[in-house]
Amino acid sequence: MNLKIPPIVTDRAFAKISSSCDTKTLRVAVKGGGCSGFQYVINVVEKVNEDDQVFEKEDCRVVIDKTSLQFLEGAEIDYSEELIGSSFKINNPNATSSCGCGTSFSFSPSFE
Repeated sequence: MNLKIPPIVTDRAFAKISSSCDTKTLRVAVKGGGCSGFQYVINVVEKVNEDDQVFEKEDCRVVIDKTSLQFLEGAEIDYSEELIGSSFKINNPNATSSCGCGTSFSFSPSFE
């Protein structure tokens, strides 16, 4: 799949993967469900599939399956530390709306 604007992974996200994940591989996926229609699923994994898009920095990887990639075009995968908690965050320009927790969103594809 050729993306106009591939997702980016911030240095902060790579640093958190490096310091916290034994396998140093984080999978980001989009699944149907959640209160807004789609939800982000983020897991530490050991296996990288043949059709995964791999984003690497030093000894860390973020992998995204080809189906999820279309929902993450131009998105930023970041790590945020806040007073109320810390987590990986997806800043997605394709999300037309999202829920309060930030893990669920709706999506309207543009056909050009």
